[in-house]
Order: sequence, then structure tokens, then C-alpha cells
Amino acid sequence: QVQLVESGGGLVQAGGSLRLSCAASGSSSSISRMGWYRHAPGKQRELVAIITSGGNTNYGDSVKGRFTISRDNAKNTVYLQMNSLKPEDTAVYYCNCLRFEDVVSSWGQGTQVTVSS
Repeated sequence: QVQLVESGGGLVQAGGSLRLSCAASGSSSSISRMGWYRHAPGKQRELVAIITSGGNTNYGDSVKGRFTISRDNAKNTVYLQMNSLKPEDTAVYYCNCLRFEDVVSSWGQGTQVTVSS
């Protein structure tokens, strides 16, 4: 079982920046990929960004060029640098982690990001 603890959410004005962090603990020594998804009211959950253990990344179309995901494998921590934030980025952001041996990934508790216009 992997435990994920997210931090860094908050309220920011449009055009501003935030940095989210997610630390994995527990049986986290064989993590394949970590990433972020978000869920806004009235919308489906969507991919924000993921990063593999080898450093390959994938971004949702709506955040490409504005968000950057990075990872510290030694600390089992993933970061999401969010720049040029827009009101439509407002959502609960969830950290996600998949180990090589997992069938189902693990989720964090979520952190609220609110972007005011």
C-alpha cells in the first residue's frame, strides 16, 4: 500500500503560479509512474500530467506549455509547477501513483487549487 500526501494548493490570481508536491510513502520503492489529475465541479476528471520512473512525461492538452511535472526518485516525490494559471484551472488536484506490481493505482486525498479572475 502506498500513501500519498499532497501539498501546495491554494488561492491565486489569474496569471499567477503555484507548485504542488506529492510525497509517496509506505511500499513505494518500485514506483512506475506518478502524476496529477484534476476534477472540477460539473466536469469529468482529467489528466494533468504524469511522469514515469525514466523521466518520460505526458501532459493534458489544456496545460501544455504552462505546467511542468518533475520527480525526485530518491524522495519518491513528484512536483507540479503551474504557471500562467487560468480560472479554468480551478479544481481539486489529485496525486496518482502506480507501482510496477500494482493492478490498481493509488490516489492522494486531493488539494484544492482556486484561480480567481
